[in-house]
Amino acid sequence: MTSPPDSAPKTLLSGIPDRYFETVGLLFGFAALGLILVQIAAEITSRKPTSLSVTYVLGFFLVYSFWTLYGIRFGRLAMWLTNGIAAILQLLLLAIMLLK
Repeated sequence: MTSPPDSAPKTLLSGIPDRYFETVGLLFGFAALGLILVQIAAEITSRKPTSLSVTYVLGFFLVYSFWTLYGIRFGRLAMWLTNGIAAILQLLLLAIMLLK
């Protein structure tokens, strides 16, 4: 007899409470936001033309937007909060690039 379709298989990480993953996700997410802020600061302070392409920045905006919606859909704070901020920062980076 097979198990019901809604039972998830046991994995090495199954016993770890979700709140730990949310906390670690927030920490990693905010660290990644710091990296985007470093790139924004570099664009603002540099007098040289940008080395980033519009396609690259828009692509990341789309990725961050998707994961924001995914996090909202499944109620995952670490996903929607950090990716939502990252999407906004990507738009700010794009504006800075275009205004150079």
